[in-house]
Amino acid sequence: MKPMNFFLMKTGKHSIPLGIIFGLLFQSLVTVRGSEPADSPLPAEVKSDANGDDVPPGLVSLNKQKTVLLDAKGKRLLLKSKIVLREGMLEMLCCLKQTKEHESILSVDAKAYTIHAGLLALGVEQGTPVRYEPEFQAATGTPVDIYVQWVDKNKKRQRVRAQELISRAVHRFYAEPLERQPDDLTIPRETKLRYDAKNKELTWYGQMTVEERDDLLALSRDKAYTKGVRSFYERSQPEEMKAGWVFVGSSFFVDPKTGEKFYQAEGGDVICVANFPTALIDVTIPSSASGNENLLYEAYTERIPPIDTDVLIEIIPDFDQPVEAVKPK
Repeated sequence: MKPMNFFLMKTGKHSIPLGIIFGLLFQSLVTVRGSEPADSPLPAEVKSDANGDDVPPGLVSLNKQKTVLLDAKGKRLLLKSKIVLREGMLEMLCCLKQTKEHESILSVDAKAYTIHAGLLALGVEQGTPVRYEPEFQAATGTPVDIYVQWVDKNKKRQRVRAQELISRAVHRFYAEPLERQPDDLTIPRETKLRYDAKNKELTWYGQMTVEERDDLLALSRDKAYTKGVRSFYERSQPEEMKAGWVFVGSSFFVDPKTGEKFYQAEGGDVICVANFPTALIDVTIPSSASGNENLLYEAYTERIPPIDTDVLIEIIPDFDQPVEAVKPK
């Protein structure tokens, strides 16, 4: 008898037979590719509680924690997660528990291979990870729509597109050319506005409020200066993420000495907003993962519920949307 194939999780602590993964696929006992996609919130009895033991009728739990649920009829995969970050730069929307909570809004107590298996059970086709050599090639795969649900402080259920919790990064430095500081301009010490005489540019950090804009415009009538201030205001306003996601499926690392395979998404890269070759789900646009100053996105703090709020993530495949790789401009 041929021995069963194994791969090791990235933690190196457990050997997981491939047969277990395929077993998860058969738990659904149905073919879901032809079913109708979900377009509405889940029924009220489907709770987002990440610690809840209930599995409503029609859903199949794919793990012992009951945090990965297959909704065959609704053709979606559900993840019970928690809010772990409300402010700061982002590399992902959701990570695995105890991995990358310092740069992810949500965390889920599950194994990445379980989420992968659930998407395969829905008929989703695995794509290819982002590539940087010989030239940039964006991640490809079946597009997926992602929604998040939670119950607010007024006991009202909220359901929004996941992009609404993510803003383009505004906590960064901005610069505008300015040949010289206007004679009538005295920059107050308490402001974040600065003039760099060496580089001949006006600089600003972070989001500019309407009040700050108006106060700065009142300091000088110089056209180049006022143009710069108006530019800082426009460029520093939060704007929700527009990019979509695709099911990449992560990748394997093969130990050259032992031949053992490591499923790299177990490092935590579940739903990414910065490009990682290890991503299970990645954005379809060029999005740097190199250094905080280069990250494209940050948490949209005003829209994110409190820390530890239970959030239900819905991953809904879009089988009709064409997939086109996007190259950087």
